[in-house]
Amino acid sequence: MPDQSPAAEVAPDQRIPAASGQLDAALRIDELLEQLLNRIGEVVAARERLRKLLSANRSILSELSLPAVLRRVVECACDLLGARYAALGVIGSDGNLEQFIHTGMSADRVAAVGALPQGKGLLGALITDPRPISLADLRSDPRAGGFPPHHPDMRSFLGVPIRLRDEVYGNLYLTESHTGEFTEEDTELLISLAGTAAIAIENARLFQDSRRRQDWLQASTEITRRLMTEDDSAALGDIAEQVKVMADADVVTVVLPHGLNQLRVEVATGQGAADLTGLVYDLDHTLSQAAIETGEPIRLSGASNSRNLRVHLAEVVKGGPVMALPLSGSGATRGVLVVGRLPGRSAFSLSELDMAATFAGHAAVALELSDARAAADRLSLLEERDRIARDLHDHVIQRLFATGLTVQSVVAGRAPDSIAKLSRVVDDIDDTIRQIRTSIFALHGAPAGVPSTVRAHLMGIVDAVAATMDTPPRIKFAGPIETLVSATLLDNVQAVMREALTNIARHSRADNVEVELTVADGWLTLELNDNGVGIGQATRRSGLDNMRHRAESLGGRFELASAPQKGTSLKWTAPLI
Repeated sequence: MPDQSPAAEVAPDQRIPAASGQLDAALRIDELLEQLLNRIGEVVAARERLRKLLSANRSILSELSLPAVLRRVVECACDLLGARYAALGVIGSDGNLEQFIHTGMSADRVAAVGALPQGKGLLGALITDPRPISLADLRSDPRAGGFPPHHPDMRSFLGVPIRLRDEVYGNLYLTESHTGEFTEEDTELLISLAGTAAIAIENARLFQDSRRRQDWLQASTEITRRLMTEDDSAALGDIAEQVKVMADADVVTVVLPHGLNQLRVEVATGQGAADLTGLVYDLDHTLSQAAIETGEPIRLSGASNSRNLRVHLAEVVKGGPVMALPLSGSGATRGVLVVGRLPGRSAFSLSELDMAATFAGHAAVALELSDARAAADRLSLLEERDRIARDLHDHVIQRLFATGLTVQSVVAGRAPDSIAKLSRVVDDIDDTIRQIRTSIFALHGAPAGVPSTVRAHLMGIVDAVAATMDTPPRIKFAGPIETLVSATLLDNVQAVMREALTNIARHSRADNVEVELTVADGWLTLELNDNGVGIGQATRRSGLDNMRHRAESLGGRFELASAPQKGTSLKWTAPLI
């Protein structure tokens, strides 16, 4: 029986379109699957690059050391965008590249290439116009100046500025993409990485500045302490040395006014110091003059500059970056610190200028305080000499004058008992000599570096107590005190003298106190006499008992006589041991 199914009724040429449609649908599904797989691959790649970007951001922001931050940025950029070579150029204050950190070339290749780029040509284009530059072949760009010998061949190029707000810190350069050229997505990723780098660089610089500011303040404190506690004869040299170290300078000079219209280098340290020290030059049209007249710190990128200010350093040392720091205290500017670096080194930053100027201001104030202290010491010495002069006039000269009158009466034959009078004259002259010796010792004091003498110890006690009395005690010495008074005996004498003088200062209200220390015939005798109100009926006598005990423990004696409104007389004796 013939087949009656519908399929049997369809001709072969009518079944071909159905098969063709099925084939087209299959092809479309394959294309869609391929597109989907490609899209998935792109999503996976994008996710991987985003992961790398986030990882790079964390890695960069974790650093606080500026050199480490710069190195990390270059390495992360090279890894993130799959470039063979990467570099980061740091822009200095003069607008040129002051640092060029790179990766991708071996040390041998770097040595063969020679000097690093200075920020000219294509690299300089990003400095003058900080906008991204992407090139498929940098050799075709007219701004490219070609490669030096031994430099690796480079084609694809991508450069973006590292900027935060309105400040450009530098530029990030990539060459030789693994895909042949850099895409718009690469540019966006690098711009994002450069933004992170700008934040990290700013943080590192702030951290570095804070550390350096702390070092400057510590140096300032040390200089101030030294000036206030030690001899300041080498103060200017110490200041110059501190500035040289802290500012990382090659030469530092301290310049002071000299004559009417000249300046003189008082102190120099570093390069050419021997030739600079003592150099005298005219004030007009110099960097030092500008700093003195304005009282403001000045920095220049080089000794030769547009301001047409002469820099004396250039007369001896090749001119590089320089700054002038006025030594301004409470009064007029007393001088200038001129700080220089050799040519080729980076210029001083505004932060460095500010920190150095603050140090110079502190140093100037410390110098003024040191001068004031020295002036106070000189005034004190003059006052002490004036007091000694008054004592010599009131107590020595008058006695000599009276002695002279006595001798004249004896010579004239009008005085009875001439021998007794002459004997008293001799005694008076001996006593006057002892007073003169005591005054001379008080005037000169013990030389620096020499151990204190017995007289110096006892004079120190008198001076200390005298500060609490209206009229200072008068002290006299007699006999070979320095050679016969032992350390043990001196300790006891000091204790007795301090106790006695303190009691007089507190209770006696005396305006005349005399102290005499005598060494003779194997005994030491200490006598104190005052014209005060006397001891009275004191309930506590522990101080007097201590003095008596000290004398008796040494085999000596203690005598005390006192009367109301007639004063007190104390005599303490002990054998020489």
